[in-house]
Amino acid sequence: MTAILIILAAIVLLAIGYVTYGSYLVDQWGVDPRRKTPAVTMGDGVDYVPAKPAVLMGHHFSSIAGAGPINGPIQASVFGWVPVFLWCVFGGIFFGGLHDFGSLFASIRNEGKGIGDIIKTTMGKRAGRLFTVFSLLVLILVIASFVNVVAGTFASDHFGITANPTGNETTAMISVLFIVLAILYGIATNRFGVQVVPATIAGVLCVCLMVAFGLNVGLAMPRIPWIILICAYITVASLAPVWILLQPRDYLSSYLLYGMMVLALIGIAICGFTGTATFEIPAFTGFQTKLGFLFPTLFITVACGACSGFHSLVATGTSSKQISRETDAKPIGYGAMLIESALGVISLIAVGMVFTKYTAGEFGSPSVAFAAGIASMFGAEGSSVYGTVSALLTLAVSVFALTSLDTATRLSRFMFGELFLADGEATWRDASGVRKILTHPLVGTLIMVVIGGTLGALQLSQIWGLFGAANQLLAGLALLAVASWLAHVGKNNKMFLFPMAFMLVATLCSLCLTVWAKIGTVSGGAAQWGDWFQLCFAAAMVVLALILAREGVQTLVHKPQRLRR
Repeated sequence: MTAILIILAAIVLLAIGYVTYGSYLVDQWGVDPRRKTPAVTMGDGVDYVPAKPAVLMGHHFSSIAGAGPINGPIQASVFGWVPVFLWCVFGGIFFGGLHDFGSLFASIRNEGKGIGDIIKTTMGKRAGRLFTVFSLLVLILVIASFVNVVAGTFASDHFGITANPTGNETTAMISVLFIVLAILYGIATNRFGVQVVPATIAGVLCVCLMVAFGLNVGLAMPRIPWIILICAYITVASLAPVWILLQPRDYLSSYLLYGMMVLALIGIAICGFTGTATFEIPAFTGFQTKLGFLFPTLFITVACGACSGFHSLVATGTSSKQISRETDAKPIGYGAMLIESALGVISLIAVGMVFTKYTAGEFGSPSVAFAAGIASMFGAEGSSVYGTVSALLTLAVSVFALTSLDTATRLSRFMFGELFLADGEATWRDASGVRKILTHPLVGTLIMVVIGGTLGALQLSQIWGLFGAANQLLAGLALLAVASWLAHVGKNNKMFLFPMAFMLVATLCSLCLTVWAKIGTVSGGAAQWGDWFQLCFAAAMVVLALILAREGVQTLVHKPQRLRR
């Protein structure tokens, strides 16, 4: 019954937060249903494309979720369930939801521009460029991390189409079929006028058929060829119009995630009343664990389950260019984050069912522990129902890792181009000389994919240590950016001040601890190049963050001249 009470409490609190605090933010910022959005006024058929609310919700939710709200809370569960629960729920309401909604709204009011351009408006050109550089560093980690994850869930030791496939071969086959289905869905709805409801019904049925097919016929390929193929795919996905691949793929993928969450809720109810599994996590294990001290480790590790800087890049990079009404910003920006917080709590409950095995190191990754925990609610390990549920959940996690990878690559294309555009230049076509080459979408995409894919192929475990802190530091800087913009346009920004300060302090502390630890490793003569990579990367992010924080605080303190928005 503990698990049931935990999830009920989370759902009730998150729902109250959405209705009350979410509505308060709408009123304070003046969200206007009559105001035209950039998707309508600047539609170009490639990036600025108005989307149905349900379709955009699918894209946004799939992109921000990925594997983050599963991996983070599970890793942080060693502190006990109470700290993780509180941070997921209240962090989601007052930190993550505020961050996502604010970023999306600010971008909508700024022609769908990214956070870097918004910072240029409020803090100056130098700060804007520094933020873009910082964001690109984070996106390199995102691309490297998810290339690594996706290739790992696809890889086999041979080539070919196989019967009686392994879990990896099943996941690979279904994921490839997903891409084909997304293209067909995009063409049907955007070129042949098929309505969303019948197209969705047909799409979901096709997903079910694909899953059934993939469970019986797999696609086998070794890890390195998969990495090359994944990099080729995300390059194409980054450049293609959003309506033909990104929107439909993310939308259809979201039904897998919704289904996964419903399946988990059913499992929690079953085990609560039948006792098929027992919730094993203590309420609190102490202020120090094998991960480190509660502060700042908990707030870095949970990541997407409560607050994530990557969400601001998604909100301002793709979602703001597709939203058709300002009032959709609350359910898409704020609501999607709270659903992700609920998924974080579900992940916490899942690992609670196998906590003894998890802490003993019996699972290769948090995602495997998640699948095993939910599957154990339905039947004993080794049973057919256990195996089926576990396979489906592993598939869902992999699909969403690839979805986040699609979006991250597209975001990196936007930002790389923005970095080299001069004043008065809107696109690469307006640039000249070397800058015309550097700002070309294909060039920026290839550079980011090659760097990220190479790091992912090297299987650097050090990437993961940096990703959490960099991601959360990005959240603090995004909160600072939106607070500064609100000050410029004369709107209430006080709700941002504490979350902004807290995220900046927590993440800077974490990065400084990493720098200190790596200095010790280097001075001891035991450093490998991965340790040097972590040291240099962490130090660079600390310096950039401190400069941006200084610029932002000066902007807030000096009460800048108001702009009309």
